[in-house]
Amino acid sequence: MDILSVSWGTIFWTTIAFVIVLLKEARVERDALMKDARETKEQIIVEAKERATVEYEKIVASAKETIQAETAAAVSELKKQVADLSMNIAEHLIREELKTDERQQQIIAKYLQEAKLN
Repeated sequence: MDILSVSWGTIFWTTIAFVIVLLKEARVERDALMKDARETKEQIIVEAKERATVEYEKIVASAKETIQAETAAAVSELKKQVADLSMNIAEHLIREELKTDERQQQIIAKYLQEAKLN
């Protein structure tokens, strides 16, 4: 019966060895989970940066288009205002130049004489 007899020391050390093995396995599993978590974190960060870059490029492109459109509109409005101002100045100059009948007759005679020469 000595072969089949179990001592408390054997049970204790067997239990300790079993716990140590379980702890090692748990540590290995924890390390694997931590590695997966780090890889997932890095992947999420990379994807977020890519999405942010794409969104940034869209916003910049939209802003450039808006700026170009507003610049073109401003230039067009400025040209219109310059044309209107030029017409007003020309109108005032012509009115001033043709204020009297005598001046009108002089200008007509001058243009007729130039027309006959050509």
